[in-house]
Amino acid sequence: MISAIVLIKAEVAHIPEAAREIAGIDGITEVYSVTGDVDLIAVARVSRHEDFADVIADRLNKVQGVLETNTHIAFRTYSADDLDAGFALGLDDA
Repeated sequence: MISAIVLIKAEVAHIPEAAREIAGIDGITEVYSVTGDVDLIAVARVSRHEDFADVIADRLNKVQGVLETNTHIAFRTYSADDLDAGFALGLDDA
């Protein structure tokens, strides 16, 4: 699975509706309303790089109220479970 984080600027009056519509797009797993320079952050997960074109360029960018997107494709995903497993390697009670 390939992940991307999409930073989204949206029309203020359409943020809730845009977020709901984006959340309904196949390939979008999460949408967050946030503070800061952007209004929404979406997480996209696809099986092939080519699928980002459909999910982001063809669908997400066309949601009413979306003004601008900035997509960051992840090289590697780290989670608390991954970190715990890594630190536990070779640490046996002797």
